[in-house]
Amino acid sequence: MFYATRPITPDWPKPGRGLALSRGQILRKGPRPSWGNAMDIIRIIVAILLPPLGVFLQEGLGKHFWINIILTLLGYLPGIVHALYIIIKR
Repeated sequence: MFYATRPITPDWPKPGRGLALSRGQILRKGPRPSWGNAMDIIRIIVAILLPPLGVFLQEGLGKHFWINIILTLLGYLPGIVHALYIIIKR
């Protein structure tokens, strides 16, 4: 995405006329918001309800997923703590 500080036209508008932009010449300030924060919140909620699923959404079927399965089977709370640790450390 291109972020312009002024419209890409050879004639900059004169003062007092206002800033008339044509289609495609939208001024943007800063980067667009990402969905990363919303997805992290969803992962945390899922990790509290079902810890292995939260780890799976974060890491996939790796070693952390299997560790979390074992911890959840040994006790629900250790599974939650491990899942939150895996999600938050990213």
